Amino acid sequence: MKFSEQWLREWVNPDIGSQALMDQITMAGLEVDGAEPVAESFEGVIVAEVTECEQHPNADKLQVCHVNTGTETVQVVCGAPNARAGIKVALATVGGVLPGDFKIKKAKLRQVESHGMLCSEKELGLSDNHEGILELAEDAPVGEDLRDVLGLNDLAIEVDLTPNRADCLSIAGIAREVGVLNQTPVSATDLKPVAPVHDDTFPVTLEDTAGCPRYAGRVLNNVNVAAQSPIWMVERLRRSGIRSIDPVVDVTNYVMLELGQPLHGFDLDRLKGGIVVRRAKTGEKLELLDGQTIDLTDDVLLITDGNGPLAMAGVMGGEQSGVNTDTRRVFLESAFFAPIEIAGRARQYGLHTDASHRFERGVDPSLQESAVERATQLLMDICGAEPGPLVVEEDRSQLPEPAKIELSADTATSSLGLNIDVAEIERILTGLGFEVSASGEGRWAVTAPSWRFDMEIEADLIEEIARIYGYNRLPVTVPKAALGPRGRAEQKVSTDLLVDRLASLGYQEAITYSFVEPGLQAAMFPKEHGIELANPISADMSVMRVSLWPGLLKAVSHNLNRQQERVRLFETGLRFRATDNGTEQVPMLAGIATGSRLPKGWYETGEALDFFDVKGDVEQVLGLIKGVGFEFVPGQHSALHPGQCARIERNGKLVGYIGALHPNQARQLEIKQPTFMFELRLDKVLKAELPSFTPLSRYPASTRDLAVVVDEDTPVSELVNSVREKAGEDLENLTLFDIYRGKGIDSQRKSVALGLTWQNPSRTLTDDEINNLMDSIITTLQTRFDAALRS
Repeated sequence: MKFSEQWLREWVNPDIGSQALMDQITMAGLEVDGAEPVAESFEGVIVAEVTECEQHPNADKLQVCHVNTGTETVQVVCGAPNARAGIKVALATVGGVLPGDFKIKKAKLRQVESHGMLCSEKELGLSDNHEGILELAEDAPVGEDLRDVLGLNDLAIEVDLTPNRADCLSIAGIAREVGVLNQTPVSATDLKPVAPVHDDTFPVTLEDTAGCPRYAGRVLNNVNVAAQSPIWMVERLRRSGIRSIDPVVDVTNYVMLELGQPLHGFDLDRLKGGIVVRRAKTGEKLELLDGQTIDLTDDVLLITDGNGPLAMAGVMGGEQSGVNTDTRRVFLESAFFAPIEIAGRARQYGLHTDASHRFERGVDPSLQESAVERATQLLMDICGAEPGPLVVEEDRSQLPEPAKIELSADTATSSLGLNIDVAEIERILTGLGFEVSASGEGRWAVTAPSWRFDMEIEADLIEEIARIYGYNRLPVTVPKAALGPRGRAEQKVSTDLLVDRLASLGYQEAITYSFVEPGLQAAMFPKEHGIELANPISADMSVMRVSLWPGLLKAVSHNLNRQQERVRLFETGLRFRATDNGTEQVPMLAGIATGSRLPKGWYETGEALDFFDVKGDVEQVLGLIKGVGFEFVPGQHSALHPGQCARIERNGKLVGYIGALHPNQARQLEIKQPTFMFELRLDKVLKAELPSFTPLSRYPASTRDLAVVVDEDTPVSELVNSVREKAGEDLENLTLFDIYRGKGIDSQRKSVALGLTWQNPSRTLTDDEINNLMDSIITTLQTRFDAALRS
């Protein structure tokens, strides 16, 4: 909501400055976003009257004007097409200064002297309009300073209102708040009924009373649309961010800003039959005032006549019934539309209007008749309109009922931590328009005004009291509580612990969108069907992610395209999958790495990152989950390279994947260097085993080394598991300390060296026992893996 401070002060004028007023409004919950002067700085500009205009003797497009300044007549050369005798204008006198520090001097234009300058709105910094000089009202006093005549020493204040405060989308609503805050009377506009001068009416039928329970209309004859809107109205509209169009549109916009009730004017001679408020029918179209034609759906509320749709209710009128220069008879509409019926309709068609902004939030259902009366009086004064009787159709059973709420002084005191005088509570509520009646000692029965849709419970009233009393006047109370140490489950591992470890390994945290490009996700996860968004931000962000990888890949691609060749990223977040029971949301931890193994430096040899580097990083992260063993098992995944992919398992159950990016996806994203990814299900990972104490053995340990030669494709993990299986319950430690390939070993085989340590808690193990275990281990390895002892 943008408004002129001077306009507000005509309604309520507290004895405080502009900044104090804005601070006060903000502290009342109506945040002031900003304020700016309504005109740029200039001086030496007065109201003058053009008394004579002659063609310039040496220029076709210039005129020589004789201008009365109130004390003398001066000669001014002007090129504006609308310069003519008899109009009041803005004259920048010699010595004056226009915006941009442009000083006015005597000049000669094509050998003709010019003593000043007739100014356009743009030259005065009022708007971008430079099509002609500014024409002032006929009663503008000649010789007076233009800033005083137009009230340009003013501020345009912009307030950012929360959706529940539609009652303040008008000067009347803001004035009500300021009046209560300062205990200052509010001078509201006199809204007396206008006496009709003819009997012409236009029939109205409400087929959908749930969407439109009240509709007021009036026929206006002999409307002079060619009349000029008064400069004071044009200025107030401009300072509120609305451009002047014609008197009918200007008046409806003015009343909307003043009272908060949107109105619309139809060209009555272009209407047929009568007004019908109904739902759209399948296949109907409507050409709007902005020129676009829309296909209507059956949930859209319409204003129609015998020819079809005239306007989208509460949003925008139609081109075919709008007021134009030929209009002589106007049907003035003022209606109440249920907010739930208007909400979302403008956005559905890519629209946003001042009317829809108000109707979506809620307009006072008792304001329609008063708004028509106010607009009628203005149109009579400006356009000579002749009013007919006011016609109102309504279904009172569908109108919203004001909330009735019980309020207790004790509850208000305990909630605010302050004893507020009973008389002060009543003053605040009555000043805001509430009806207050005592229902007992320290209790009131409160009825909300018709414009406060957001009032429902006692807490709402207490908030109103706190707002007006002043949040800054409420006492500061430090809460008191007995705080003790909180226990932490030993099995629970914090995500922060894993995140810190990845950060220490050189990864940087990324935050990507939960919606991704459908084509990329389908290529990576062909068997997964992402949840489609009903109203996506864009076509390439139209499905919910089933993995964190698509977002991270986009981030890596973005960095590589900007010469960042070494990238390591990780992300924690949710993946989304459709299930029979709704949407499954699973917390995930994912990472991606590409580029050189080490950061650039004198010690860096340029070696590229490989699978085992990233596997080592993941092992360090999983090593924080105490007491749990994780295994990396060869696997397959549609997004990973078939030969460089592993399942990450916990106790034989899948918890994640790790591997190199599939070549197809690398080509699609134009990633030309090896890229490795991993992803873990946090709900399956973040649980450690409870630690248990085992007494230390007093007896010596026995150690043996074992080196066997096996086929190159034999997984070392399976070899180690077989050794552990046959080593017995006294095995204390099993270590892989060497893998050898080269001289003395067949090129298709490798040597694996293991260190085994046994220790019994109650006795010393004998050599025979150890030798028997070693024999059993060797026999098993020979049988299962065709292993041979390395000599």
